[in-house]
Amino acid sequence: MFTDPEVITALTNTIIISALQILFAFPAPVALALLLNSLLSVRVQRVVQAIVYLPHFISWVVVIAIWQQVLGGAGIINDVLALIGLGPQNVMADPDAFKPLVTAQVIWKEIGWGTIIFFAAISTIPHDRYESAAIDGAGAWRRIWHVTLPGIMPVIVLLLILRLGAVLTVGFEQILLQQDSVGKGAAQVLDTFVYFRGVIGGDWGLAAAAGLFKGAVGTVMVIGANWLSKRLGSEGLF
Repeated sequence: MFTDPEVITALTNTIIISALQILFAFPAPVALALLLNSLLSVRVQRVVQAIVYLPHFISWVVVIAIWQQVLGGAGIINDVLALIGLGPQNVMADPDAFKPLVTAQVIWKEIGWGTIIFFAAISTIPHDRYESAAIDGAGAWRRIWHVTLPGIMPVIVLLLILRLGAVLTVGFEQILLQQDSVGKGAAQVLDTFVYFRGVIGGDWGLAAAAGLFKGAVGTVMVIGANWLSKRLGSEGLF
């Protein structure tokens, strides 16, 4: 399998996209939940949460169409650039921008869903801890750092371990819909490789090997992350 250049390209792209999603998309709901929790107005919290939660229910076909209308060659951004005398920029067809673009799409679509989970975790923190911290002179940021974050850390660790189990799964439908625009060199991942080589090309042996490799890596990552979290004092997953 590893003698096939297309496998190496797909694996490299998968690792880069997965790393970007773990570094930026995974902590985004945590940051938004902490920000909304610090707002004094409950009405503002509910309005913002409802707005960011809605994209979760939109299919990837519609999401890509929306982004195409904004960042594509005939999108809104290009209309604005034309008004100020700058040349067109088709971000949706730029191979160099594809990986950050995919990560941004995931954040936009799923940040609201993740925020609900962390809001539920924050709601379990006893309110008297915040009162005690305030009496001790802790400001808003120190209460977040010393009360809220430790209170939701078990949930963060649990979700991170589960995310590492799917480290080589980065979104089949999302990437397949955009692959023709940027080319396989930038957008070929293991999921699309299995589809094109196995389902379309009929090379079931190589496609099955790639799928089994994904499962093996996910298993190792989950076991390793669980072991490390226990070594660092967390409860872990099992």
